[in-house]
Amino acid sequence: MEFHKGLGDMAIQDVLRTDPEIGEILNRYEIGCVTCKVGICLLKDVVAIHGLSKADEAAIEEEINNHLATKGE
Repeated sequence: MEFHKGLGDMAIQDVLRTDPEIGEILNRYEIGCVTCKVGICLLKDVVAIHGLSKADEAAIEEEINNHLATKGE
């Protein structure tokens, strides 16, 4: 999984703090880590450990990267 700007290697709490809209994307795929109080898992791991299909993983990656591109990142 390859996210723009190295986002995949950031802790989910940091990702959501800097860009809450990514949480909305994850929620659409029923990834409950958005409300996690610990928040130290890396974004790429959060997506990978939820047993999603490869198609869903690819869709999340594409949505997040498109979101970042729209923001100019």
